[in-house]
Formats: sequence, structure tokens, C-alpha cells
Amino acid sequence: MPTGGSPWRQSWLSSDRPVPRLIARPLRTFLSTETAGGVILLAATVLALAWANSPLKGSYQALWETELSFRLGSFVVQEDLRHWVNDGLMALFFFVVGLEIKRELVVGELNDAKKATLPALAALGGMVVPALFYLAFNAGGPASDGWGIPMATDIAFAVGVLALMGNRVPSGIKVFVLSLAVVDDIGAIVVIAIFYSSGLQLEWLTVAFSLLLMMFALRNLRVLWVPAYVVLGTGVWFATLESGVHATIAGVVLGLLAPARPSDPRGISDVFDRASGLSLETDAQSVRAVSLEAQEVVSAAERLEHLLHPYTSYIVIPLFALANAGVLLDSEAIRAALSSEVTLGIVSGLVLGKIVGISAMTWLAVKLKLGRLPERVGKRHLVGAAAVAGIGFTVSLFITGLAFDDPSLTDPAKIGVFTASIIAGLVGAAVLFTAPAVTEDE
Repeated sequence: MPTGGSPWRQSWLSSDRPVPRLIARPLRTFLSTETAGGVILLAATVLALAWANSPLKGSYQALWETELSFRLGSFVVQEDLRHWVNDGLMALFFFVVGLEIKRELVVGELNDAKKATLPALAALGGMVVPALFYLAFNAGGPASDGWGIPMATDIAFAVGVLALMGNRVPSGIKVFVLSLAVVDDIGAIVVIAIFYSSGLQLEWLTVAFSLLLMMFALRNLRVLWVPAYVVLGTGVWFATLESGVHATIAGVVLGLLAPARPSDPRGISDVFDRASGLSLETDAQSVRAVSLEAQEVVSAAERLEHLLHPYTSYIVIPLFALANAGVLLDSEAIRAALSSEVTLGIVSGLVLGKIVGISAMTWLAVKLKLGRLPERVGKRHLVGAAAVAGIGFTVSLFITGLAFDDPSLTDPAKIGVFTASIIAGLVGAAVLFTAPAVTEDE
């Protein structure tokens, strides 16, 4: 062993070489920020729009309409690439959403009825009122199924806007918006499961339910072999896909099934004591045992969320945007969108409906003493946050694909989502920028 220095070799990432110092470490720092996911999502959206409106637009449609199939005996799953993203990869995204919901309900801001009441009621207003705004333009018509589009809130973009406001946004409003967004996710999941599923096959639902029971039994028996859960979870996804319920619901249910409390209550100090007793020449089995003990002091839901969140934020969601945001924006399409009741319903719902619904319901809940606003949060903060919640984007585009098959409805809806999200973000940022700055010691 060399003397006069550390026995451990310095890693490439922590070295002073030009690439890690000038590129790798700054990139890692950026990806750990709240705005990183929104920036990458925005870049994927711009790329999709540029590609779909370039001379290579034919290749854009050809790529996402390419058929890909998998066969297992007599079972065949055949979808185009766009549907593999929407039905397959997005199930992983909704799995992480399910993990976040489970954590918030068990140990987070929604685990207490008093704390959860205000954001829950605000989210309810932020879902119902936008849907009513949309139906005011489209009730009874062929586009009426799109009422769920303006109900959604894109957490990545909303949190990104709040982060850009710095000390003009009190920490309490960030917690309020995150809690509201979680309840909003629950509402969107219920809407997708009930109103955007069709042709239910009870035998496949029975298979999915049986596999979920098997996973629950394994969890209670403390079976920790990950491949077993991967195989059963894939089976649940496939059975749900075949049942007529949208496949992403399987991801949510699997996320809710994950334990949100540590299975080992002793805490990390005991693990440190065990690790300190290992010799420098210990065997692999002892190291693995300590590693497993360390994992058990953190809940499975938190471990999975920490593991998968980067993949969903930086791969799945950008791929979804790339596959679904490519709308032709020529003069004819823009004129059609401007005169479309679908576009008007979505824009009015996400921009006006969110502000009215969230602000009014929050004000009513406070007046009725059903909850109270976080400290240092004023009316302008509330209105700004309600406007920011109008950035629907990811889930709004997702529901657009479920609600409409006709391009004459889909394209104006997507343009409406883009337009409304931009307006909502700008309005929210402007309102919050004019709010008085706050400091932590106020």
C-alpha cells in the first residue's frame, strides 16, 4: 500500500481532468436541480415540433408508426412505437407516480387529514372547474370526450417555474403546489381508469388481480428477490393491457403496493456499527449482508423512487414528448386551431379554469376553517401558484391521445395544450415576480 496518501484511487468523476471538471461534474449538478427535468422535457418538445415541421417530417411519422411485436407462445403483443411509449414506458412513469402518492399518503404532507384537506380541496377545484370550462365550448359535440385534458398539472414544469422565482416564492407555496399536484395525479388516474378505458375483459382483470395478490403475499413473507417482482409486475402490466383498462393503471397500482415504511426500524446507526466491525479483508457474503441491512432501514417505495426517478424524468418523459408533441404547425393548422372549440376549451380550462378553481376553492376552505394557508403565503402567491398549475403538458397530452383518434381533434388539442401551458407559465411567473420577496427568517 502506498504511504503518505489515501489507499483509495481517486475516481475519474472527482479528478481534475478537463472533461470531468468542465463537463461531467457541472452536468451532474444540473441534473440534480428541480428545473433539469423541465428543461430536458422542453428540449424534447422543441425537437419533436422542429422534426415534424421540417423537410424530414415524413420520417417522423414513419418512425413512430413502425410496428414492433413480441410473441410468447400464443400470446402476441403488437403495437407501433408510439403506443409502446404511451402504453409501456409511460407505465413506468405512472409507477413512480404511484410511489410518490404512496409516500405522501403514508409519511408525507398528505398523511394527516388536517394537512391534506386544503391541497385536496384546491386540487378538486383545479380539476372540476377546468373541465367545466372545456365543456362550455364542447358539451354535446364530438369533442366532448376531451373534458379530462385541462384537468392535469405537469409537476416538472410547475416546480421548475417556482424554482426560477427564487425567494419570491415561500417554501410553503412549493409544498402546497407539490401536494396539490399529487392529489391532481390521483384524480387523473381515476379519470383515466374509469372514463378512458373501454371493452373490459373480466378474465384478464382476474389474472391481473391474482398476480397482484401473489406480489402482496411475497411482500408479507419478506421475499426480497427482485426478479420475482419484475416478472409478476410485467404480468400485471400485460394482463391490464389485455383487459381494456389502460396499461398505465397497472404501474400506479404496483407503485401503491410498495411498502412506504422501512422494514427494519432499528435505524442506520446499527448498520454503521455492524459495518465498522468488518475487517479490511472481509468476505463478499458479509459485505452483502450489511448492504441488505442498510437497504432495509429505507422503505422500498423510497428506494425505488430514488432509483427510477432519473430514468422517468430524463428518458421516459422526453421520449413521450418526442413521440407525441410532433404537430404540424403550418398556417392552415394554426388557423384551424384558433377557430377550434377544442383549442378554446383547453386554453380557457388550463389558464382561467385552474386560476378560478384553485383560488376559489382554497379561499372557501380557509373561510370555512377547513385548512389554512402555509406561513408567509399571501393572495398573490396563491393566484400565481394556481396559474402555474395550469401547465398541463405531459398528462394533458397523454389524455389527448386517449380521448381522440381523429387528427382533426387531436392536432388542435395538442396546439391548445402547448398554448395554454406557455400562457399559464408566463402568467404564473409574472404574478409571482410581482409578489414581495420573502426570507427564511421572516
